[in-house]
Amino acid sequence: MTLGALAAVAASSSSSDDVSAGVIAFLIVAAMGVALVFLLRSMNKQFHKITPAPGASDGEEASEPADSSQ
Repeated sequence: MTLGALAAVAASSSSSDDVSAGVIAFLIVAAMGVALVFLLRSMNKQFHKITPAPGASDGEEASEPADSSQ
């Protein structure tokens, strides 16, 4: 609903044939960038929670999967 309202305002405010991205496009891209930062931070936290299987050395997978019960 909000995106539709922003699009309607952007469409009605420009009566000439000039086309420019404007502030609304910048805000959308900035919001996507902020969301990306939070997603990357969350992914890093999840990766740090993963522990290697017992007996597995670096770069070598264990023969049995680790217990994934939470």
